[in-house]
Amino acid sequence: MTADLVLRHATVVDPISETASADQAIRITAGRITSVSADPGGPAGADELDATGLFAVPGLIDCHVHVTAVSADLGSVADRSPAYVTAQASHLLEDMLARGFTSVRDVGGADFGLAAAVEQGLFAGPRIFFGGKALSQTGGHGDLRPAGRDVHDQHYAVPGLGRVCDGVDEVRRAARDEIRRGAHHLKLMLSGGCASHTDRVDSLQFSDEEVRAIVEEAAAAKLYTAGHAYTTEAVNRGLELGVRTIEHGNLLDATSIELFLRHNAYYVPTLVTYQALLEQSRALGFTEEQYAKVLQVSENGFQALRLADEAGVRIAYGSDLLGAMQSRQSEEFSLRGKVQAPGAVLRSATTVAAELLRQEGSLGVLAPGALGDVVLTRGNPLEDLDVLAEPAAGVTTVIQAGIVRLQR
Repeated sequence: MTADLVLRHATVVDPISETASADQAIRITAGRITSVSADPGGPAGADELDATGLFAVPGLIDCHVHVTAVSADLGSVADRSPAYVTAQASHLLEDMLARGFTSVRDVGGADFGLAAAVEQGLFAGPRIFFGGKALSQTGGHGDLRPAGRDVHDQHYAVPGLGRVCDGVDEVRRAARDEIRRGAHHLKLMLSGGCASHTDRVDSLQFSDEEVRAIVEEAAAAKLYTAGHAYTTEAVNRGLELGVRTIEHGNLLDATSIELFLRHNAYYVPTLVTYQALLEQSRALGFTEEQYAKVLQVSENGFQALRLADEAGVRIAYGSDLLGAMQSRQSEEFSLRGKVQAPGAVLRSATTVAAELLRQEGSLGVLAPGALGDVVLTRGNPLEDLDVLAEPAAGVTTVIQAGIVRLQR
């Protein structure tokens, strides 16, 4: 769905030049921006939106979400009704849009049906760039069976976040199947994780041959791979084998930074999820082992971000929150602001995120030809990230493809 709209008297924020141009008019026709120019003057008309005193920011992009993670107990999601999970996901998506996120990249769980439902306006939400089910080895981060269960139901209607595949032939078949179902990228598990019960954070997952096979299948389909990894060893191995985006990477070091730059790869930290997990670990029923894993990666996340930022690695915005914790999605802005300059943080959720999605010129900018995704804020995020970190107070209007989705 698209629409025509004219925004009047806005102050337009450019994330690249880190400038704010006052008294601008933004014209959106058939869902795309046709002009951004000096306002012609006079009051806004009845069919125009008056943005006097407000800052126009490109629609925000979160590059690491799980919109079907309706519970922090990821293993239980697979046992729920797909209809129930979709209904819950619709509310999570609507809330994301209200925070100013007009596009998201789902890295495990969302599929072609959920993306189509949003695209066709069956419910409101960010447009979804999905990878389908994340690929995992047996016992890997995407294998959420408890130790006492043997059966893993691979039927695609089961709303789990991952699928299990072992050996080069199986991973090729799984990769091709996700591509057949319309995936925009392939997600694979390169190391253990915090939410899974049966693998260590510092474990390495998939063989080199299996990773290469997944990377090759993605490249053959003109797609790319996203790799879940925490340790230096896992991060570096993924980058050397051709994985394009590294998710989390909390325990990386300077050798990882060299590889990011050499391979023109993207880094997607997810600081807020560890903050939320630590604060709610008891309520979530975390075991001592799970709590220790979260604490370990949390303590190193800011240092990893600092290393990447200082070296000029391309860093995209990610949140990775689960269940009800997804309400904290925007807090990632303030956490990153402890390390990065506001302009860098804003670019991570706009221009850099658009490049990661291969949507340069269409997303992340307010310029002719781009989709008409605009967030109006009460302050300038280049000076105060809190206007994005606290959207209930800072965001007044969310526009997606020319349609006003929210007005406060």
